[in-house]
Amino acid sequence: MESFTKEENKKEGDDHHALLQEIEHTISTLPKERGWLLEHFYNYKGFWFEKPIIQGIIIAQKYFEAKSDIVLLASYPRSGTTWMKALLFTIKNRSRRDICSDTHPFLTCNPHECVPFIEFYACNHPLAPTPSTALLATHIPYPFIPESIKHSNSPIIYVYREPKDVLISCWHFLNKLRARELPQLSLEEALDFFSSGVSAFGPYWDHLLGYWKASLEVPNKILFIKYEHMKRNPIPHVKRLAEFIGHPFSLEEGAGAIQKAINLYSFDNLSNLVVNKAELIGTSVPGINISNSMFFRNGKVEDYKNYFTEEMKRLDEIMEQKLRGSGFETLASPDD
Repeated sequence: MESFTKEENKKEGDDHHALLQEIEHTISTLPKERGWLLEHFYNYKGFWFEKPIIQGIIIAQKYFEAKSDIVLLASYPRSGTTWMKALLFTIKNRSRRDICSDTHPFLTCNPHECVPFIEFYACNHPLAPTPSTALLATHIPYPFIPESIKHSNSPIIYVYREPKDVLISCWHFLNKLRARELPQLSLEEALDFFSSGVSAFGPYWDHLLGYWKASLEVPNKILFIKYEHMKRNPIPHVKRLAEFIGHPFSLEEGAGAIQKAINLYSFDNLSNLVVNKAELIGTSVPGINISNSMFFRNGKVEDYKNYFTEEMKRLDEIMEQKLRGSGFETLASPDD
């Protein structure tokens, strides 16, 4: 029996080694462009990724097995993911974790540690790419989502944001992480790349439309939430989130419980926690370590106005053109 187990383990290891070699070969054949974070982006099936992300995507597609009770938060990078992770974790776990407790996980862990990204986890754990947590996140475009998630009853929440704010936030974030030997990206360069669709997990519009079209096919599976709407009027959106993931607030809890969760884990409060002000490494992919403090810049709506140039109007025109006829609302629309 022991010998059989060793043979199984060896075969599994050989299979994974062969897969990694296959991935390396695949990446070597892909079109590439100048990267924002690492030296290059690679175009894999119509989207742009850093090399480690492609590895994570392929491993997750092959080996990830969705549990029956998972909830998936999907987003394009810098669209309010950190705050939304905190809210979803609080909503889903409030019956067994008092949000005011001095042992609450957020006092010692960043939300990204409590709610891991599928692709980052798979890249770091290629032999066991399925996290044990029931709440997961991803920046993966919808076509790359593991089939076990697509074919399950797992709810997907997609949070999206004004694209000009996404651009500014990505530019700041990735310049902080950019390899020292690489020159910093100017805002003009970042705008050119972003407007051409050359950005991490981009093009942005294709990322958004992938989830949008899937939501039209399975409307009860994917919920769209706009970051700006959440910031301006959070209570009805938090209530809607709770109902969508099967953890509604009871009459006994009332609006007070919703407001309590919003206040305790607001962007400002999260960013001021000691664990998130420290230079602790909370998330990583091979070659990239991200300290907790980097996830919190200002979280403001319409921050792009502090950097506005006439050239940015081009991005509005591109987004309008790309979304036309899709049935999706204009991203610059006022609050409901």
